Amino acid sequence: MNYTINNLPERTEKPRESGYTMVMDKGLSLRQVEDFLEVASTYTDIVKLGWATSYVTPNLDQKIKMYQDAGIPVYFGGTLFEAMIVRGQFDDYCRIVDKYNLQHVEVSDGSITINHDVKCDYIKTLAKNFTVISEVGSKDVQKIFAPYKWIQLMKAELEAGSWKVIAEARESGNVGIYRDSGEVRQGLVDEILTQIPEQTIIWEAPQKAQQVWFIKLIGANVNLGNIAPADSIPLETLRLGIRSDTFDHFLGL
Repeated sequence: MNYTINNLPERTEKPRESGYTMVMDKGLSLRQVEDFLEVASTYTDIVKLGWATSYVTPNLDQKIKMYQDAGIPVYFGGTLFEAMIVRGQFDDYCRIVDKYNLQHVEVSDGSITINHDVKCDYIKTLAKNFTVISEVGSKDVQKIFAPYKWIQLMKAELEAGSWKVIAEARESGNVGIYRDSGEVRQGLVDEILTQIPEQTIIWEAPQKAQQVWFIKLIGANVNLGNIAPADSIPLETLRLGIRSDTFDHFLGL
């Protein structure tokens, strides 16, 4: 840090298990990645190449290497996994992940319908060679799961070998754990936290109000995902209570 401010909440240090920030790259250029890394690599734990943008992104191998050289793991969004699974291309998917020397994979079913036991079998298979992040929840705003179902699915996926589970919200933050207005489904989150350890969950929170809500609920070291590159540093100031939205929250520490 550039100077001292007393009595800030203690942040975990990389590599960390909690206080995780997952940034979504939706198509940054190499120059933009370079600029992003210059200012935000310290505050970024992992980068997701959103949905299947990796299929159309120029200079993909160079981009991935830039992140990896900065010590930041990269993985392909879960929609790519789904797009290949639904076409019977699981082996091709594994070869692509190997080709780009990725250590993390995402297993999701937000856009397709798949038997949950089958999804867990994919998790078990991939966990033998990769760190698996699985996603629970649908991208379809009409599909609303009861809290007990979220808990059931998350438990099963963690038991199958997922390192962490993502609570679905899309990049827009208006499905899954949120209402279509972007408001948090508070009762759902509270129920999930009665059964699932908070350090095993990454809450997708692309909107500032959502980030603030989770920081106030769980603390500075809550795991948050789908963060825009430009929001990495602003999010860190929210975590530390040096931005108005969380300013009063940490003063009593």
